Amino acid sequence: MEANTICPKFHKAVEILSKRWNALIINQLMSGSQRFCTINSSMPISGRLLSERLKELENEGIVSREVFPEVPVRVEYTLTEKGLALQNVFKEINQWASVWVRTAEDRKEDEM
Repeated sequence: MEANTICPKFHKAVEILSKRWNALIINQLMSGSQRFCTINSSMPISGRLLSERLKELENEGIVSREVFPEVPVRVEYTLTEKGLALQNVFKEINQWASVWVRTAEDRKEDEM
């Protein structure tokens, strides 16, 4: 009998999504194309790290980067078809979290 093994594709998918900030960046882009500064202001992450994560997500084919030849140059990030395919996954995680995950705020309300 074969031992259970983790599917390499599942492992890679979890690795991508669980890397710090990646899921939040993807979730942020679910609402549409955004400029770097908009994404950066929506989460407590350094510009350098955000740039690194966006580049990684772009290399994975999840995010696309479009440069507009304007002065000053405008750069927008958008989810690709591959990235948008995660929409149902994120919806399910959100529903699960609504039922099962408790935050510090929830605990404070319980104490009142």
